[in-house]
Amino acid sequence: MVAATTGTTTMAAWVVEHPGPVGSGPLRGIRRQRPRPGPGELLVEVRACGVCRTDLHLAEGDLAPHRPRCTPGHEVVGRVAEAGPGTEGFTAGDRVGVAWLAGTCGECRYCRSGAENLCPHSRYTGWDLDGGYADYTVANARFTYRLPDDDRPDEEIAPLLCAGIIGYRALRRAELPSGGRLGIYGFGASAHLTVQLALAQGATVHVLTRAEEARRLALELGAASARGAYEAPPEPLDAAVLFAPVGDLVPVALAALDRGGTLSIAGIHLTDIPVLHYDKHLFQERTLRSVTANTREDGRTYLAEAARLRPRVHVHRYAMGRADQALADLAADRVNGVAVLMAG
Repeated sequence: MVAATTGTTTMAAWVVEHPGPVGSGPLRGIRRQRPRPGPGELLVEVRACGVCRTDLHLAEGDLAPHRPRCTPGHEVVGRVAEAGPGTEGFTAGDRVGVAWLAGTCGECRYCRSGAENLCPHSRYTGWDLDGGYADYTVANARFTYRLPDDDRPDEEIAPLLCAGIIGYRALRRAELPSGGRLGIYGFGASAHLTVQLALAQGATVHVLTRAEEARRLALELGAASARGAYEAPPEPLDAAVLFAPVGDLVPVALAALDRGGTLSIAGIHLTDIPVLHYDKHLFQERTLRSVTANTREDGRTYLAEAARLRPRVHVHRYAMGRADQALADLAADRVNGVAVLMAG
């Protein structure tokens, strides 16, 4: 990747050139014209960008590209470099966050009812619009989060903007009762933040994941147990969240639920789900639910909660010019916690 040059009107960026297995090199580092913000938009100088498994799905073609040569990245922490015409509430230098949900129509029945995450005209950072694997990105000011100028490092805030927010919504969708027993299937970026949120709410958490190193981290963070992904938890679960994009785990998690329990599937991509058996997996009022993106209210609520709780964020730092290596490490399960690209 070409380094940024001070004083020029071009910038460095990564693009998904040819979607395919990460080993085939789907990402390409380029130089392109630095964008200008339009009405209601912000030009954000990227300081840190989390590496999400959704970026990997896009690069490898599990998610069909919405536009050619898109720049991934939707967990962006940066500073406002320029505000477009008519943009209010932000000034140059403000610390901001740019997240997955990039825009909605604001007029459909979903938007009007508070379910803007289901808007059929929704747009997404790093999928419909160029994201944060670059020196600069442009974002709709109405979908940009103002961040406090406190002592938290940029790289610890960046994962909160998707991994944290989606985990928050997935936990809500799981309808975990107060003091309940929660199962977490898969233990990557989002799961390790969600476990801390659930523990703060008084839950007993059992983690089921394949990587031994991830199981150790789960126990360090306070999980009551950590076992293999296909093993049974030590007690029936009131709720579970599936973070691993593995459809085979759906019947496993459903079978682990107690009567009336709910399984929430957090990911945007999931491999095929095997045949479910009604008596074993769904009877006794077990519920299976998906999670689709998030609302801005989810984002504001979770970020405020995270500012209060100060979750431990287990960060693996990469220079922005090593985005391809960060994705390769994520694909190979070499990232225990979160990978974050760092500017400069």
